[in-house]
Amino acid sequence: MIKDYKPPEFEKDAFNCPHCNAYAHHEWLEIFGTKIKHPGDKETFDIYSYEMARCASCHDYSIWLEEELIYPKTSAAPSPIEDMPEDVKEDFKEARAIVNASPRGAAAILRLALEKLMPHIGGEGKNLDKKIGNLVDKGLPVEIQEALDSLRVIGNESVHPGELNMKDDTKTALYLFDILNFIVDTMIVQPKKRKEIFERLPSSKKEGIKNRDKKS
Repeated sequence: MIKDYKPPEFEKDAFNCPHCNAYAHHEWLEIFGTKIKHPGDKETFDIYSYEMARCASCHDYSIWLEEELIYPKTSAAPSPIEDMPEDVKEDFKEARAIVNASPRGAAAILRLALEKLMPHIGGEGKNLDKKIGNLVDKGLPVEIQEALDSLRVIGNESVHPGELNMKDDTKTALYLFDILNFIVDTMIVQPKKRKEIFERLPSSKKEGIKNRDKKS
């Protein structure tokens, strides 16, 4: 499975940088803070307490106010994996843009993205459940089946609430992005890379392999 994406988190030692996206150590610095106290009051209040986190990979800074990332303004979700089909990627990006504000909406869009992915990976049937079952009949590995069904069920629940409540579940919504990237990586990207490597073999070697397999 591809490496898990770790979204930026206040005062966390390491996470995926909102600038370069590398998983890296971050150094935290307080850049401004003011304390106020009214005469006679026992309490002291902090106002405008900014902090900066410096990425050890790209050396750029993120700026935080009251434990919230304010610069750069970015989604907490990972980017779509390389070679994701364009129609799927379009929905992935739309879900990524809203996940901070609406985890449930993002989950619903990712379920739609999964539906669009089916023709690219050979899933056939009248609905998404049947398409996944069709892939299982063709020998789909169980870890891919579990990933597909997890995204299908959670996406459905976000539209038609049942046992799962996705309204404020950002953590689960973010994991769905990882699941979709994992599916695309396993079903599209890795087979493409294996094919490219095999095609680099000399023709005589490929012919020898073909003849060997005929005998067996």
